[in-house]
Order: sequence, then C-alpha cells, then structure tokens
Amino acid sequence: MKNWSRLALLAAIAGSLVISLLSDQIDDYALNILILIGINIILAVSLNLVNGHTGQFSLGHAGFMAVGAYVSSAVTMFAGPSILKILGGGTFGVSLLFPLALAVGGGAAAFTGLLVGVPSLRLRGDYLAIVTLGFGEIIRVVIQNTDAVGGPRGIGGIPPYTSFFWTYALAAVTIYVIANLVDSTYGRGFLAVRDDEVAAEAMGINTTKYKVNAFVIGAFFAGIAGGLYAHFITYITPEGFNFLKSVDVVVMVILGGMGSTLGVTLAAILLTVLNEFLRQFEEYRMIIFALLLIIMMIARPQGLLGNFRGFRRKRPLPNA
Repeated sequence: MKNWSRLALLAAIAGSLVISLLSDQIDDYALNILILIGINIILAVSLNLVNGHTGQFSLGHAGFMAVGAYVSSAVTMFAGPSILKILGGGTFGVSLLFPLALAVGGGAAAFTGLLVGVPSLRLRGDYLAIVTLGFGEIIRVVIQNTDAVGGPRGIGGIPPYTSFFWTYALAAVTIYVIANLVDSTYGRGFLAVRDDEVAAEAMGINTTKYKVNAFVIGAFFAGIAGGLYAHFITYITPEGFNFLKSVDVVVMVILGGMGSTLGVTLAAILLTVLNEFLRQFEEYRMIIFALLLIIMMIARPQGLLGNFRGFRRKRPLPNA
C-alpha cells in the first residue's frame, strides 16, 4: 500500500506538470475553475483531519488560510526582491521563492494553530466550535486593523505565481500526507479520539496532544492553500476570509463524508463547480445551493462516501 500510494503521488505530480505545460491550450475560465478546485481540495482534506478523523468541530479554518495568504504574500512582495537577488533572479530564483513563501506561510499558520489549539482543544463539541469560530474572527479582525498589511483595504499587486502544477502537486501531497498519517500506527490515535475520547484517555492516549497535532497539521495545509489563493487572485482582503469561508469548507467535509478523504475530495470538486454553475442564477443561487444541500443531508446524512473506507490496508489481528 505504501509503494502504491507513493507511485500515485509521483504520478499525480507528473500529471500536474504535464497539464501545466499544456495550460496554454486550456480556456482561461476553465483553468481558473480548476485551480480553485485544487485549492478547495487542500482546504477540505486538511479540515477533514480535524473534523472527520479526530472528531472535533473547528469553525476557524479560514483564519489559518488568511495567515498563510498574508504571510506568503509578504514574503514574495516585501522580501522577494532581496531573496531573488540572493538566488540570482530569473526563472530559477522565482521557482525557489514561491515554494519558500508557501512554506513560510504554512509554518506561520501552523504556529497560529498551535497558539489557538493548546488552550481551546481541551474543550469538546459545541464549546470547541464556538471558541474556534471566535479565534478565526480574531485573526481576521487583527489583520483588518494592521496597516502594515493594508488593513481593511487588503493587499494588491501580489505576484501571480500560482499555477496548475503548484496547485495540484500540493493537493496531491496534502492527500498523501493526511491519508498515510491516518492509516499509520500513530494515526490510529486520531481515530481513537474520534470514536471514544474517554476510552482513549483510559487506555493512556494523550487526547489533547492528538487534537493539537491534528489542529497544527490542518492549519499548516490551510496556510498553504491561503498562499496559493493569494498568488492566484493577486488581491486579498480580510473579508475574503470571514466566517462564511470557514462554513464553505465545513460543508465540503460534511457533504463528502466525515473521515472519508476521497469523499471530501469529491465534495470539494462538486461544490466548487456547482457554485460557479449557479452564478448565472445570481438572484436564486444561494437558495438553490442551500436546497440542494438540505436534500443531500436528508437523503444521505453520512455524506457522499461516509461509509467508504477506500483501499485501506487490512492489519492482521495480534496473536492471543
């Protein structure tokens, strides 16, 4: 299974590179939708680690996305010229600057996730949802009142470094890391926390540690998605990362099936395409969108692939 997953990852990265080289042949509108789909896949799969695999309920994912977007933009815009001078400039310099900016943005989001997670993840259920919602809004308001990053006006003129290759290569890495983490021996701790936190504590599992780890890893990939988003639309404002953005990602996780990486990926694709399709019905778009979600939840409350376990390796039972 590990060899198969590595081959799938390499194939996905290679396919992303080939399609990126041929992106001039793709309609600009279709290419934009494809890139948005890839960014939403990263967001949904990373939140699924927290909400689906670990059984928590976070409503602050947009806050970590905002941190990644602003920090990575600051790296490329303010520190970028100096870094490019050190790297020698040209295509080679840019090819190193962008992943460096994404890594710094993801690291900043992960650190923010740690600061948020340590005090809040001792809570459970509705209390945790309210606290993460509050922290997400605090992050947005702090950015909104920081003139160094444009305040409520936001930041414009961000270099358009995001491409099909970077988006889908990182989406493949996100799926690979989280799917293999959950299927590992260590990752069983996340599932134990989700299934019965009290029993997991009784068996000696540090549930708070597992919840914080899930929060930090999810925040890291949300920061990566934020960096891709910022360098795709080239203009960001604090309002682009409000509560509704967090709700969008939560809906993808619930619709795809809590704990199903494949289902969440499909839901991210379907909801992104549906959202764009309904733009031609602007007056009724949100009504239609909400009705479809309600019908889906009534007809299949477990989500698209909520019961699907994928091609998970079967572990032999220990000898008595």
